[in-house]
Amino acid sequence: MKTMKYLLTAVLSATLLFSCGGDKKKEETKEKIKLGTKKEETKVDSNVANLVIAGNDQMKFDKKELKVKAGQKVKLTLRHTGKMDVNVMGHNVVILKQGVDVSAFGNKAATARDNGYIPADAEDDIIAHTKVIGGGQTTSIEFDAPAPGTYDFICSFPGHYALMKGKFIVE
Repeated sequence: MKTMKYLLTAVLSATLLFSCGGDKKKEETKEKIKLGTKKEETKVDSNVANLVIAGNDQMKFDKKELKVKAGQKVKLTLRHTGKMDVNVMGHNVVILKQGVDVSAFGNKAATARDNGYIPADAEDDIIAHTKVIGGGQTTSIEFDAPAPGTYDFICSFPGHYALMKGKFIVE
């Protein structure tokens, strides 16, 4: 009889102990989810072309083509999905005007470290450009799309233009 009392008491105690602990854990999880899922409301302007492009540590953009409408406001966001530092594997996006020689621009840009790899005398060759960022960073710019046509975009960090390039198409 005593054994039965002890066994019953042990089972009841264990049940209470585990059930109380389990509820507390569920409650904590619910609170964490509530705190972590709060979203901010953002207004989306249909007149703005929101473009997002990513560059990685393998010197590649995730997109080879970006499309917008002529005269449209463009918000271009660059994300560096790699982990390397800006001084080792920095990336930017430079949209060049039509007729600009990509190789000549890229070679000139390689010597313009103090100016974010944008040659000081090349302002007339560029439509828009982001700043140079490193692994895990993001940057955005806004500009108005030029006249209809196809334009080259590159990363002007030294040597990257050979692999990190694409077409900016304005319809």
